[in-house]
Amino acid sequence: MIPTPVIVTFVVVFGIIGAVYFLAILKPEQEQQTALRRRLKTSVTAAKGGAAGPGLRREESPLSAIPVINQTLKATSAVSGPLRALLDRSGLELTVGTLVLLCLCAGAAGYLFVELLSHLRLAGLVVGIFCAYLPIWFVGFMAKRRVAKFEEQFPEAIDLLSRALRAGHAFTTGLSMVAEEMPEPVGTEFRLAYDRQNFGMPMPEALRSLGERVPLLDARFFVTAVLTQREAGGNLAEVLDNLAGVIRERFKVKRQVRVITAHARITGWVLALLPPCLGVALTILSPEHMSLLWTDPTGIKMVVVALVLQIVGTLVIRKLVNVEY
Repeated sequence: MIPTPVIVTFVVVFGIIGAVYFLAILKPEQEQQTALRRRLKTSVTAAKGGAAGPGLRREESPLSAIPVINQTLKATSAVSGPLRALLDRSGLELTVGTLVLLCLCAGAAGYLFVELLSHLRLAGLVVGIFCAYLPIWFVGFMAKRRVAKFEEQFPEAIDLLSRALRAGHAFTTGLSMVAEEMPEPVGTEFRLAYDRQNFGMPMPEALRSLGERVPLLDARFFVTAVLTQREAGGNLAEVLDNLAGVIRERFKVKRQVRVITAHARITGWVLALLPPCLGVALTILSPEHMSLLWTDPTGIKMVVVALVLQIVGTLVIRKLVNVEY
């Protein structure tokens, strides 16, 4: 009979090898295949849209794989439109229908958990609404992270485009060079703009769509500068150099603001994390004293109310310490 430690060691080693193989080999290959499929899909839908009318119109991808949900979301464009734009900015491979179903499932799970635990419908409703918002919050977090990365890479992309123009290349060739040499997300967005104009969309419309997809003032400055130069003339390379310098200075000021407000943000995190950390510490140090909070009905109600107040307080503190620039 094989000893138990030997079996455990074998399972652990096999799991480590499998994890390393997945992270080092399979995952990069899957990411490359996903990016290639996305680009081919964009090109094919762009070509189909170009034959449909004047200019090029990108065929909208379905909001959900389920026809009923897809039709329902199309009828409620006031809700599905912002969610689609948020998903496009985040770069996640999700549909609007999947996001809505995740929100509904998370909200129902939060409500049922609190309802069965404390029998407080109002508290369950508050927790359910908060849980339903969590998937949208995660997508928004990924979108902000991607936009921040785009903002950091954008001056370098403009410099590359300016150098291409100074070398005698056409503007469309410069877009292609930025798309090929810059990483995600700048390369992806410029690739989409290049493919759109390459399949027949007018250049002004392709650039305006770039400014709409990326909610940055710097991207709108870039689109305005290029469109103004195309109508009025001038040295576009010099304009792009100046624009890159202005963006870098704005980015520098933004980082200085974050440094100055670091104390307030750290204080906010301490105030938000102090109650749950103190509760965990007291539970470890005196479990018989803290057990009343989940064995007594009144204690359960107190925990639920405390959680709701903690969530509200954390959101208020986050709003106060988040200085917009």
